[in-house]
Amino acid sequence: MALVGPSSACLRRLKPLLFSAARHRPAWGPRHTARRFCAAVAAETDVFTSPEVSKSFDFTNEERIYKWWESQGFFEPNFERGGDPFVVPMPPPNVTGSLHMGHAMFVTLEDIMVRYFRMKGRPTLWVPGTDHAGIATQLVVEKMLAAEGIKRTDLTREEFTKKVWEWKEKYGGTITNQIRRLGASCDWSRERFTLDEQLSRAVIEAFVRLHDKGLIYQGSYLVNWSPNLQTAVSDLEVEYSEEPGHLYFIKYRVAGGTRDDFMTIATTRPETLFGDVAIAVNPEDERYAKYVGKLAIVPLTCGRHVPIIADKYVDPEFGTGVLKISPGHDHNDYHIARKLGLPLLNVMNKDGTLNDVAGIYSGMDRFEAREKLWSDLVETNLAVKKEPYTLRVPRSQRGGEVIEPLISKQWFVTMEPLAKKALHAVEKGQLTILPDRFEKKCEEDYIVARTEEEALAKAQEKYGKSVEIYQDPDVLDTWFSSALWPFSTLGWPDISREDYKHFYPSTVLETGHDILFFWVARMVMMGIEFTGSMPFSYVYLHGLIRDSEGRKMSKTLGNVIDPLDTIKEYGTDALRFTLSLGTAGQDLNLSMERLTSNKAFTNKLWNAGKFLLQNLPDRNDATAWDALFGNKFDTEASLTELPLPECWVVTRLHELIDKVSTSYDKFFFGDAAREIYDFFWGDFADWYIEASKTRLYHSGDDSASSKAQSVLLYVFENVLKLLHPFMPFVTEELWQAFPYRKQALMVTPWPTTDLPKDLRSIKRFQNLQSLIRGIRNVRAEYSVEPAKRISASIVATSDVLDYVSLIFLIFHEFFFFPRKEKQVLALLSKLDVQNVHFTESAPGDANQSVHIVADEGLEAYLPLADMVDVSEEVKRLSKRLSKMQSEYDALVARLNSQSFVEKAPEEIVRGVREKASEAEEKISLTKNRLAFLQSTVSS
Repeated sequence: MALVGPSSACLRRLKPLLFSAARHRPAWGPRHTARRFCAAVAAETDVFTSPEVSKSFDFTNEERIYKWWESQGFFEPNFERGGDPFVVPMPPPNVTGSLHMGHAMFVTLEDIMVRYFRMKGRPTLWVPGTDHAGIATQLVVEKMLAAEGIKRTDLTREEFTKKVWEWKEKYGGTITNQIRRLGASCDWSRERFTLDEQLSRAVIEAFVRLHDKGLIYQGSYLVNWSPNLQTAVSDLEVEYSEEPGHLYFIKYRVAGGTRDDFMTIATTRPETLFGDVAIAVNPEDERYAKYVGKLAIVPLTCGRHVPIIADKYVDPEFGTGVLKISPGHDHNDYHIARKLGLPLLNVMNKDGTLNDVAGIYSGMDRFEAREKLWSDLVETNLAVKKEPYTLRVPRSQRGGEVIEPLISKQWFVTMEPLAKKALHAVEKGQLTILPDRFEKKCEEDYIVARTEEEALAKAQEKYGKSVEIYQDPDVLDTWFSSALWPFSTLGWPDISREDYKHFYPSTVLETGHDILFFWVARMVMMGIEFTGSMPFSYVYLHGLIRDSEGRKMSKTLGNVIDPLDTIKEYGTDALRFTLSLGTAGQDLNLSMERLTSNKAFTNKLWNAGKFLLQNLPDRNDATAWDALFGNKFDTEASLTELPLPECWVVTRLHELIDKVSTSYDKFFFGDAAREIYDFFWGDFADWYIEASKTRLYHSGDDSASSKAQSVLLYVFENVLKLLHPFMPFVTEELWQAFPYRKQALMVTPWPTTDLPKDLRSIKRFQNLQSLIRGIRNVRAEYSVEPAKRISASIVATSDVLDYVSLIFLIFHEFFFFPRKEKQVLALLSKLDVQNVHFTESAPGDANQSVHIVADEGLEAYLPLADMVDVSEEVKRLSKRLSKMQSEYDALVARLNSQSFVEKAPEEIVRGVREKASEAEEKISLTKNRLAFLQSTVSS
């Protein structure tokens, strides 16, 4: 913001765009020490739904769960368990915005961090808030006023400010409510807005301190000016579009020459000729060498002369090779003028009309003046021609209007001293970026002060009692207030505030990699300058969300995916899990297939919960549940006494807890998500749940059944804990479905790491898995009916029998799988348990059986006659082989045709070759199988 000169001078309120209203500020302190609760309390309020009564997880229940979390105070820092605070400042979305996939990405990643470290016991604070988005807010409010027939210029600053706050109070909560819908567990009692009184005071304080150190100054500079918004626009907020226009060729006569002495200039903006201060040609361009050093007459300016100069910057190939230098209206011309010491001449008012320098064109709109000027050039024979030309037009990202390069008095910050401190801190390792790949002028006197009263007193002391002051109508770039965000939101400059003392510096700043340099860098510099410390220890950078084809989402392409629509169809958890699977810092291609797959994952979790509840004790049996909850398998003895499948799955869980915790600590969220997904779907659901059915349904042994129940509950509970940061809603719903809960899942302690592991059980169960997979594959190859039970001979070497015997001795069956493991094998492989035999050598009917090598020292023989009607199978395969041979011959014939190979597109020929190769391989396999079947018939 600019301040005042001798007749006015001062800073009343230094805040971007407008003044602010006060907001409620809660006191700091350890909170909600009695927030613990029983599941029964939650159940009475109808917050949760159990898999026992619901077929699938109801996405509409997510909002009820979220409101319950918030009502319990779980989002606020809790100091009961001690530890260093974990603090994340939310990158403030624009208050005018609505939810898009970029928001969904940052909310997901930050919430994963916050939920994890909250469960780890650290006092966790995630500070939410919104940015006033100066230009965007101004546009919205001006549009609202226009509907009432009011222009912004009809209102005083105070009146317009009031209208802005009215709009903010009515509509400003849209984006934050939508962020809640994503499950963001941030502390809404500490929500901030960049125009809050506290944050505005911080901006003023920062401005004054920088100014007092000589780091802020005022000067005229060529900026991107928005005539409609009456403000300068950052280079980063200017978008260029290719649009049809014209190239105008104009005669500039050479002073003192004949009628034939003129230079033709090509320009896309003839209205700027009134701002010409020189004509330039390339020093090696022989066409114009004779004119260098002379003067040219600027058309339609009543004979104003400008020098003709030579400069290597001029491209002799563009246009006519002659360049008009208008430093007040072109960025390149501005730099040339400063280099050569040429004067600056502005011909335009800030509303886009021409000023008095333009003579008779004064007051005309810039585009209107362009047409009138060309018409007059034609009449005076100074117009050569007008050609169609594709223009690269700069437009405001917010308003869409054409940006005008314009000389304007602006405030600037000298960055070098600030950057030097920041670089030094980074070099010392005080900031970790994840992933790790990524002269002063003062034209007018003014007064800088924190309040209007202070400014007036300073002005009167300097200029006398009669001085009048006014507040500069210009505004600061919104990035200035955002640069203070990590500490202004915690109370700075009042460093005595409890929030500032306990939560600053913050821990992690998570944001998009595309704003690393023009937001993150500013926060680092301002943090070091004003607080003496780095504002955060880690910067976690995420990539962009693209469509399934890798294209940037845009309304033009019609490929924008609305997060709220996605949530309605797939659920918040599926969306969050999908977004988390990307690699840190890299762009993510979002497809419906991924969302569908992860919705299925949600259903798989739900069905697993349903299975457990159906097979665990009655919820009224408190004694049985106490026993189940008491089995933690956290000692080597409690683990090794378990049967093989139980010992294996608990060991795999303990390995998973270590791996996932390490991935969380390193912010490798994609790795953590994949590890949990693979374990739950593969090890737990596909293998252990199926294996547990032999204990639950077929064992007749209460002890075995009880162990299986304990393991099922133990593993499932821990999976819910590990998965909660990614999928908070379904995991909390499932957690609450089990009786006698004493805590909500989101505040329950994280699983303990370094728990005991029986690595021998991994190898032994892998042998069992290999055997089962082999039998399943044979059943599929021979199209055995799913319900049909078949016999098998399992052959193991003495070495294998030596180690498996340790398990089997319990049942005194040295050369056999124990009864329960035999049932596991039979159940998962669809074997006839009465006809599964174990030997050290191949059975007598081996030549009439399908041979499977499951692992070294472990094989199986499956009698063919037990699986299929061999004669019918021979007939079926013979027919199939004949058909396959015909198709293969046809492909070979095409490839042998010289005409086809030479004339067909390369990709078509390549495709035919691949099909022929695949067909040949299938024929070979079918022939081998047919030969085997025929040999069994003959024998």
